[in-house]
Amino acid sequence: MRVRVVGIGPGGVDQLTVEAVEALRSVSAYLVVEKREDDPLVAAREAIIARHVPDPPPMITVRDPERERSARVAGDESAYQRAVADWHAARAERFATALDEADGDVAILVWGDPAFYDSTLRILDRVAADRSLDVDVIPGVSSLQLLAARHAIVLHEIGRPLHLTTGRKLSEAVERGEGNIAAMLLSSIDSFAALSDWTVWWGANLGTAHEALAHGTVAEVLPDIRAARDRVKDEAGWIMDLALLRAPA
Repeated sequence: MRVRVVGIGPGGVDQLTVEAVEALRSVSAYLVVEKREDDPLVAAREAIIARHVPDPPPMITVRDPERERSARVAGDESAYQRAVADWHAARAERFATALDEADGDVAILVWGDPAFYDSTLRILDRVAADRSLDVDVIPGVSSLQLLAARHAIVLHEIGRPLHLTTGRKLSEAVERGEGNIAAMLLSSIDSFAALSDWTVWWGANLGTAHEALAHGTVAEVLPDIRAARDRVKDEAGWIMDLALLRAPA
């Protein structure tokens, strides 16, 4: 069986590459993870498929296993790693069952690009441990690329590095002396408050009808970002946001 891992961009129906569209048209089924009933991210994937595939094949939905997200786990790196490993193992079992239902090649639609903070390829490695899978990856437009485009910026200064991390690890990066940080998976923006004189370029649900942007010093725009996050989540039913944060010169 061939499994095509297709990066579909940050959510807009027109953010797919030509290669991604051709991949979606080449398979006999789609495998999509749903986090709950009436998951708006499943509906968003359905809209992308409808936009680009004239006669789409069936969609196989897999309910995402619960993952422990307690404060205890979030604050303990070893506990966090164990929780993620358990979650991946449970996901792999469900992926394997779903793939057994498919007849022919399958595409898995991955938000953004499969290389940035996504577990799909690791999970497929687990599935492939006891069955034959031919996995190929079609890259997608990442939210990080689109953030830079929307703000018309280069993500790093001349000859300087860019540090890419998650919101959970933002404070650690600052403590290590990183001064140009792209933070993804922002479950919270509370850690921004300690960076009041930093410059932030922020974006949410990029490429969609509910897109929101903000730019300025953290002290200036943090209230606007908080309000925009609430508004986007209320209007869209989901939020995926990220930020570039740069220390003062």
